Amino acid sequence: MIHTEILPANNPTAIQRALELVRRGEVIALPTDTVYGIATDGLNAAAVEKLFIAKDRPTSKAIMLLLGDIEDLNQVAANIPPTARRLVERFWPGGLTLVVHARPELPANLRAETDTIGVRLPNSNLVREFIRSLGRPLAATSANLSGGENPRTAQDVLNSLGGRIALILDGGATPGNIPSTVVDCTKDPPRVLRAGAISIEDIARALHIRLEDLNNAGNE
Repeated sequence: MIHTEILPANNPTAIQRALELVRRGEVIALPTDTVYGIATDGLNAAAVEKLFIAKDRPTSKAIMLLLGDIEDLNQVAANIPPTARRLVERFWPGGLTLVVHARPELPANLRAETDTIGVRLPNSNLVREFIRSLGRPLAATSANLSGGENPRTAQDVLNSLGGRIALILDGGATPGNIPSTVVDCTKDPPRVLRAGAISIEDIARALHIRLEDLNNAGNE
């Protein structure tokens, strides 16, 4: 068990402490535009392994990447389809995670040994500025034990993951407890893997496809 620090997210010294820890390959928690997430260096396989351990997450379940800017998508994704570009233009930054083909140099444990990766540009100045300062994408997932309730406050995170992560940046309560919507853009038409912050109806309208096609894509 490790000591879990709690520091205010609006304190520049706390941000520097968080950056120092992530650069060392540690796992921290921070508020996003959806729920609190735990995060680490998305290009460091050993750090990603710590994230799995902290959350008790099965290694068969991939970890998503949070980006600092739209342009970062090109650094982590390969063969980005037009549908993904359209959704990026319409919903980023925001609560939409896109599953795209991953660049092969990304850590294998991050993408659960597949050739795909989930990516999101959060609608949070705190998170985006943190990623820009880090200079690398964040591997991130909700800050709870696997299967637990989505955390809205730093206390929720501490109750679930205290002693498992190095630091919690306390930014107050998040706007809601609904995670991002996940859309698999490697399918044609894309397939909704998880309903969340962005409605399925809005996604269907943005892509000019029928709702039933979006829900059933990829099903046999």
